Parts: sequence; structure tokens; C-alpha cells
Amino acid sequence: MRTIAIIVAGGSGTRFGAQIPKQFLELGGKPILMRTVEAFEKALADGEHEIVVTLPADQIGVWQDLCERHCLAVPHRVVPGGETRWHSVKNALDSIDDPAGADVIAVHDGVRPLASVELIQRTLDNARRDGAAIPVVMLNDSVRQVDGEESHALDRSSLRAVQTPQAFKAHLLLEAYRQPYDPSFTDDASVVERAGHAVTLVEGEPTNLKITRPMDLALAEYLLNRDA
Repeated sequence: MRTIAIIVAGGSGTRFGAQIPKQFLELGGKPILMRTVEAFEKALADGEHEIVVTLPADQIGVWQDLCERHCLAVPHRVVPGGETRWHSVKNALDSIDDPAGADVIAVHDGVRPLASVELIQRTLDNARRDGAAIPVVMLNDSVRQVDGEESHALDRSSLRAVQTPQAFKAHLLLEAYRQPYDPSFTDDASVVERAGHAVTLVEGEPTNLKITRPMDLALAEYLLNRDA
């Protein structure tokens, strides 16, 4: 079985307030993106696999310098990203030799460095069985839907927060990405669903943080040190 992992790292760091893209900030002495790549290498090590990283074209040289400085030994390819996440994933799919020959393709946020081996493998296994699988977690806070100046409460027991990696049988994801881009595509699952395929929900992890703001990085540092 051949597994392809596409790691999307197109952030600019604007919301984080950093002077460098947040995927290059250090977490436990390594760039966040490097920890993400290493997590997938560990999860996929027992089978044939390929790791593809998408980055803005003007950041590829920065990433190559970081890989040399930190002696990253994980084989991977880097391709230029696009205007949106959809375009970045499409570029990655278009760059892969014989993508239809893969068993499963997973797509993951470059700034989710703490996804466990168990989570990655659980999502992949469910995708192999059902065709498409995404990790989700329950919401802790109450939620409201806003409509102009009015709002109303929603039943949070029927809602889930969606994480990555999102995994799909290769032919399903390739077929879905033949659709034209639509701004309503929020993640890969929404693209696959638009193509008419159901998505299986699997148990995610509260510690599978998407590092977006400084407090997320501080929490990730704590979790990394706790589990060291």
C-alpha cells in the first residue's frame, strides 16, 4: 500500500503577529513545520509513502535553509502553494507521479505538529475502509449562530470541531479536485462531499492543536514538555 501525505503550510503569520511565517517558528527547538513532517514520517514509516509539503514560492528557500540547519533527514518534496488552501492541495496533487496508484491520500495542516501516530493511523485506516475520514472533537463552549444583529443558540451536542489529517481513497480525492474552485470549500472534506461522497467521522484529539496565535504555541510547548 502506498500512502501520500500532503502537508499544507501556506500561512503568513499575520494573525500570530510574528515577523516570520508561523510554520517556521520554533517549538521545542525545531520549526513547527519540521515537527509536523517528522510526525508523519513516524506514522507512515512501516509502509511505502511519500510526503509533499506546500509552501508559498517565496518561502521555499527559507524552508530549505531550515532543513539544512536542523539536519532534517525526512525525505519529502516541496511544491509551491496557491492562492487558497484548495489551490495548494490541487498543486500538490498535480505534482505527484501516478497519484491514482496510491492507496490513500492524507491532507494535514502544517501547523498541527502534535498529531499523534495513533490519530494519523486511525484516520488512514478509516479512510481505507470507508473512502473518506476526518477527525473531530466535541465542543466545550456554547455556540450561537449570528444573523445580522440577531443570534440564536445552537445545540452543541450535535456539533463537532473538525481537525486534520483528513484522509481519502486516492481516486475519490482526485475526482473531487477535478471540480472547479468554490469559495465555500473550507477543507478537503467539503470538496469531497460536494463531489457526492460521504465522510466518516473519527475521534480526534484535543491536543491536536492548530497553532494560530501565541497562546496556542505556549500550550503546545507545555504539552511537548509534559510528554517528553
